Amino acid sequence: MSLHPVTERVTARITERSRSTRAAYLARIDAAREQGTARARLSCGNLAHGFAASGDDKAPLRALRAANIGIVSAYNDMLSAHQPMEHYPALIKMAARNAGASAQFAGGVPAMCDGVTQGRIGMELSLYSRDVIAMATAVSLSHEMFDAAVMLGVCDKIVPGLLIGALSFGHLPTILIPAGPMTSGLPNKEKARVRQAYAEGKATREELLDAESASYHGPGTCTFYGTANSNQMLLEVMGLHLPGAAFVNPNTPLRDALTVAAAERACAITALGSEYTPIGHTIDEKAIVNAMVGLAATGGSTNHAIHLVAVARAAGIRIDWDDLDELSRATPLLARIYPNGSADVNHFQAAGGLGIVIRELLDAGLMHADIRCVHGGDLRMQAQEPYLDDLQLRWREAPRQSLDTQVLRGAAEPFDHEGGLHCLKGNLGRAVVKISAVAPEHRRIEAPARIFDSQDALLAAFKAGSLNGDFVAVIRGQGPRANGMPELHKLTPTLAVMQDRGQRVALLTDGRMSGASGKVLAAIHVSPEAVCGGPIGKLRENDLILIDADAGIMQAEVDPGEWAARASAEIDLGGNRHGVGRELFGLMRAHACSAEEGGSALFVEG
Repeated sequence: MSLHPVTERVTARITERSRSTRAAYLARIDAAREQGTARARLSCGNLAHGFAASGDDKAPLRALRAANIGIVSAYNDMLSAHQPMEHYPALIKMAARNAGASAQFAGGVPAMCDGVTQGRIGMELSLYSRDVIAMATAVSLSHEMFDAAVMLGVCDKIVPGLLIGALSFGHLPTILIPAGPMTSGLPNKEKARVRQAYAEGKATREELLDAESASYHGPGTCTFYGTANSNQMLLEVMGLHLPGAAFVNPNTPLRDALTVAAAERACAITALGSEYTPIGHTIDEKAIVNAMVGLAATGGSTNHAIHLVAVARAAGIRIDWDDLDELSRATPLLARIYPNGSADVNHFQAAGGLGIVIRELLDAGLMHADIRCVHGGDLRMQAQEPYLDDLQLRWREAPRQSLDTQVLRGAAEPFDHEGGLHCLKGNLGRAVVKISAVAPEHRRIEAPARIFDSQDALLAAFKAGSLNGDFVAVIRGQGPRANGMPELHKLTPTLAVMQDRGQRVALLTDGRMSGASGKVLAAIHVSPEAVCGGPIGKLRENDLILIDADAGIMQAEVDPGEWAARASAEIDLGGNRHGVGRELFGLMRAHACSAEEGGSALFVEG
């Protein structure tokens, strides 16, 4: 199948834009490639420290002949998605020994949960935690003991952080190992109904807690299609998972077999053998384009409009929201997973899952097949599903067609002929909007602005009964430099209640909405942000705002002369500098780049 002209054009544009930065990155990592084992360059004192507590692995580590795998883990037992990883290091070490190699636990990285911090002060550390994870990953690998790495992580900022950190050691082969989604609990549609009822005062806190507990009920990733599960999709289409590893439930024989196989594969692809597969070459311009197409085709998380930019930048690749928009408009929507439908990721997996999605997009010419996957084949070989044959791990072709067309469809009969993410432009700057969960009749609004400095201020106005009629809720001072760009998911039930009442409402913010953003139109990640002089700061109460997601317009309908003369409103940030650790993140607030540049404080030029 020939490449789709849009995929071909966008890939060429990214390649040209990134020519110098990518070349410099590749030169650095190619120069770092080891001749022999990595630890062979260490002094005797260095090396003795490195294997002093290694027990039975001490002899092979000392011999300097076999590969040594570094394990970097986001395990903690508070997060349901990461709790199953507790026993992974033992499996990985066993697999490495059986392959004639060794493995060491190189380091742990923090893993905070947006589900726990949603609407709380701690959410202001959420985006910054991605950079902390990247730095912790680099520290973990800095001992020069390792010939490859395996990364244990699943959720929101964690996988992007692990990738950014791993890319700073781009000469090392790296495989990501997930834990998989929890089994299905309370249907997401019922959970959303109870949330809205609680927002209206029609359900008690106990009833809400019962619903939430029945939804988030056991080990594994949350089953809706938010940032965590979007992460796993991205890793598949970039070739950093063993095929079909994303959505196998935790604590099953198949999941453990995949973990063992990933460790064995990591041992096989080091520079010591003939299948050397460094992550810096796996993540190239084509893999990044595949990731953007995958996001569009599955209605993936808006958070990746930030995270994917930062990951690409760590590999010397420059992308922007125009690239994402152009690819999305050419990509059919193939999946309906909550919040873009009623099914969860287990239903999606049962219908044929990512194997069908990848194959359909390859057949349509929208994805690049010729990427360097960690399993040794190309992306078409990634479109397989794993299974156990009498305890032997094997792979087979994904189903030829969807087993449930209410959840998953082919490219010939998609849910929509465009993907789920668009870029908005106008005199308010640039923003991202997710349309895959928004009904067509709600994708355009022209209404007066109601301006708030926090999501709590909007919720207070709702409870006071002062949010009547049609309006665009403007919440500013929520960007990376203002307060760490917290997700404003706390607003979703309340805005949905008003929309269901017949009001036309939308959200406009320089903050984030989560990967679980719902059915209300939300223009998010507005850049430049208010505290950097962004025009969102010029808005005044009752200014008329036009947001048209299909046309890609985000406009304050104010006389141009008046608009040019207006000064930005003063944003009071005094209340978010201390408490819950925020005082430790002043450096990141001061140096974070814009959302479209990745919202990171790591990429300091010069």
